[in-house]
Amino acid sequence: MLKKTLFTLIMSVLLIGIVSGCTESSTNEEGKDSEKQTVNIGYFPNLTHSATIIALEKGYFKEEFGEDVTIKTKTVANGGLFMEAMATKAIDVGTTGPGPLLNFYVKNPEYHLISGAVNGGAVLVSGESSKISDLKDLDGKKVAIPVIGSTQDVMLRKALKDVGLKPTTNGGTVELFASAPADTAALFVQKTVDAAATQEPWGYVLENQANGKLLLNWDEFAWGKDSPNTVVAASQKFLDKKGLSTAYLKAHKKAVDFIQNNPEESQELVIKHLKDLTGKELSKEEVAAAFSRLEVTTNVNEDVIQEMADISKEAGYIPSADIKGMIDLSSLEEVSK
Repeated sequence: MLKKTLFTLIMSVLLIGIVSGCTESSTNEEGKDSEKQTVNIGYFPNLTHSATIIALEKGYFKEEFGEDVTIKTKTVANGGLFMEAMATKAIDVGTTGPGPLLNFYVKNPEYHLISGAVNGGAVLVSGESSKISDLKDLDGKKVAIPVIGSTQDVMLRKALKDVGLKPTTNGGTVELFASAPADTAALFVQKTVDAAATQEPWGYVLENQANGKLLLNWDEFAWGKDSPNTVVAASQKFLDKKGLSTAYLKAHKKAVDFIQNNPEESQELVIKHLKDLTGKELSKEEVAAAFSRLEVTTNVNEDVIQEMADISKEAGYIPSADIKGMIDLSSLEEVSK
């Protein structure tokens, strides 16, 4: 009997601990206890996540969520890691590429695209000795991409398809080579790859530090100015919490508006934020060049997102291109009124 009572007591304590770990207790001005929610915001430490960075730097998330919400942030290196963190509830909402988002959605429809963030911001650059002057010259060449299944991977497949080429993994002649964008300049110098589909500021770096040649600028690559580079993704659990998605998107929209109206100050804040995170300081020239190759926006071209899903299915990344229900712009429409 004693053992059973002790077991029951231990399980009760554990359950209390689990529940209390989901929220934080706080006391309001009247001395009453209230539940304090935690929102975990995820993003990448790079320029195409400038809307999230500015919202953090300007305190927009704190303003919109209010004192009863604790904000925690998590940075990741790529979209696959972002979605894995969302699947394990380490991230509730944040910015990622549409490619990884739709890859996860098809397998588990618990993740949603709730706003645009950045269009463009990606370019196709060829190596100095590659003798590539147009897209058709990629026949038989090796092209670097950030990650298999990434947004730039899908964009490259779209560009190749437009000129009748395919990757080797789909019976074609163009080899895709996964490599971290920061390592691509070294690959150019070593002549390991012939070209790269990459996001900024790495396109600028390849041109100016590795003698790369801009093959397709951001407004020409894949879907041009409608190419979604970064979107706001949220878990269904986050969306189910009344008011949180609206608060997030109000802050997000404030950040987008601020960047559009204050480009130079925004670039300075992004440089500062990334230096604080990584210890490395990007040059003003790199950042200005990168910002000239992207558009910070809340707009979403749903037809392009669907075509990305179709290409991902053709590539064998997902079993189905049915992403009906993934895009939920209801909260965005509410805050945009």
